[in-house]
Amino acid sequence: MFVQVVQGKVSDAERMHAQLDKWMQDLAPGATGWLGSTCGVTDDGTCVCFVRFDTPEHAQENSDRAEQGAWWAETSRLFPQGAEFLDSERVTEDTPGDPAKAQFVQIIEGRSSDAARGLELSMENSDKWAEFRPDVLGSVGVNFPGGRYAMEMFFTNEADARKGEQKEPPSELKAQMDEMQALAAEPPKFFDLKNPWMYSPR
Repeated sequence: MFVQVVQGKVSDAERMHAQLDKWMQDLAPGATGWLGSTCGVTDDGTCVCFVRFDTPEHAQENSDRAEQGAWWAETSRLFPQGAEFLDSERVTEDTPGDPAKAQFVQIIEGRSSDAARGLELSMENSDKWAEFRPDVLGSVGVNFPGGRYAMEMFFTNEADARKGEQKEPPSELKAQMDEMQALAAEPPKFFDLKNPWMYSPR
């Protein structure tokens, strides 16, 4: 899998949503290898999109399309300070449930002293995590150069996610969490998408 994360402050969340709907209607049918996208805008106006393709070559083919260029020229005006693009093939996916049913998505971004180990840890004990946190429907983790990482977490809803955060994990899972936190080179940032926009090929 190949993932592109696009993010930045937007001037109008509703217009951003409309632009993504327009992409889905007009451009998605011709986007070879596109697997789906998760997008949303946080309370402070930050838009984050996780765009998934099967290969980087297909993602580049999509970017090279004239209609994609025209769509982005229009959409980019909604990012007054510009948008940041992060690309990677170093992707892991865990889906104990159906992420398409998520009513709340949290994006976690940070920098790790050992990003490969961090991604490895995030995939360990998936069956035990699924039992402990049934509110988590799935996750997609991505490593970028320089130890930077991003992860999208799909939850049944925000209320369940907040309750789940307060639960004390069993010792094995706590040890796993502690090791992950020890790898942090800087405090992680959390982007809460309370009204996630989920897109997938029809």
